[in-house]
Amino acid sequence: MSTYSREDIMKMAKKQNVNFIRLQFTDILGTIKNVEIPVSQLEKALDNKMMFDGSSIEGFVRIEESDMYLFPDLDTWVVFPWTAGGDGKVARLICDIYNPDGTPFDGDPRNNLKRVLTEMEELGFTDFNLGPEPEFFLFKLDVNGEPTLELNDKGGYFDLAPTDLGENCRRDIVIELEKMGFEIEASHHEVAPGQHEIDFKYADAVSACDDIQTFKLVVKTIARKHGLHATFMPKPLFGVNGSGMHFNMSLFTEGKNSFFDENADKQLSETMKQFMAGILNHASGFTAVTNPTVNSYKRLVPGYEAPCYIAWSARNRSPLVRIPASRGMSTRVEVRSVDPSANPYLAMAVMLKAGLDGIKNNMTPPESIDRNIYVMDKQEREAAGIKDLPGTLFAALEELKNDQVIIDGLGEHIFEHFVEAKEIEWDMFRTQVHPWEREQYLEMY
Repeated sequence: MSTYSREDIMKMAKKQNVNFIRLQFTDILGTIKNVEIPVSQLEKALDNKMMFDGSSIEGFVRIEESDMYLFPDLDTWVVFPWTAGGDGKVARLICDIYNPDGTPFDGDPRNNLKRVLTEMEELGFTDFNLGPEPEFFLFKLDVNGEPTLELNDKGGYFDLAPTDLGENCRRDIVIELEKMGFEIEASHHEVAPGQHEIDFKYADAVSACDDIQTFKLVVKTIARKHGLHATFMPKPLFGVNGSGMHFNMSLFTEGKNSFFDENADKQLSETMKQFMAGILNHASGFTAVTNPTVNSYKRLVPGYEAPCYIAWSARNRSPLVRIPASRGMSTRVEVRSVDPSANPYLAMAVMLKAGLDGIKNNMTPPESIDRNIYVMDKQEREAAGIKDLPGTLFAALEELKNDQVIIDGLGEHIFEHFVEAKEIEWDMFRTQVHPWEREQYLEMY
């Protein structure tokens, strides 16, 4: 049930002096798109009568079937606090995309996640919660407002000013997010210079993915006001940690955490073990979705705290899946490979699909690995049954094409368009001559 009615939205728009509304949605590659309308068109939008040309959006539809309708989700109404200038404020509504015949559009990542959540409900679960931990870098802008590779600080993990010059920017981001209703749990400098993390409270799967998209927009907007460029690129600099977006996930049934069992080993329920087994079983298949760029695989290498091996542990942080120590309502699975270039709706859909497959098929996870995998050699890893995650986008796409469960988690339309776009991306990278090659070979040969 919606918290807000149509009338509530009309009243709030008037009371809050809103002049423009951005009708937002996300394309297959995770880019936020929006159609901006004047407040005079708000009633039409709330009646689900706003159309746009779907053929102009990456991976949506062909020219001959281009008309699409935007159905606003009233609960996503929020006013952008930084727009409180003289011309009235700008608000936004996140929309689902529908076909002209009134059916949900298959190529809409948000609709697709709702489809997978329906499958979860059919198995008897009522809620799925996600707590994301997105990291980002702040670089200085040059005189023309273009991003440079110059960092704005030399800070490290949890460092304090004066080494952390991003602190004022980060504080302003937190203030704006709180004005928009975010509950911020922590905000700190990360391991690499110029790298930051802001953690917000978990929410139901769709709302949490909406929050990730809103978060990215706010971070980039406020950074610019500080003369900085915020990037969610997974590995912008060689030799330092990349940026991840750990996903903390839990299944609930009627308000009870289905992952917690007071009397079980480590207090982890059978449901949780099965869910985790599904995640581990399909990890290679969903990596193209959770780590969807060429650059993503520069982060998934040993030595920088990012996982590159398929294993789980309740203790150490080198495996793909970690079980944080808290129990009761906070019992959760943390998948550590995801990076912030991922489309959150698609990443959530494929991981939920993988976990549900584990539950449906009563899968059993392997033994937990409670030692540092980074110091194990290949023979030791093989003896312990630890496989590597795909090492390139190309390898990840091949794994995806062979995993029917994950293909079903995307749906045919998104799967086909996603793979097509990513194969083009890989081919552009593969055929490019990179500076490293010239440095290595130009004089040698």
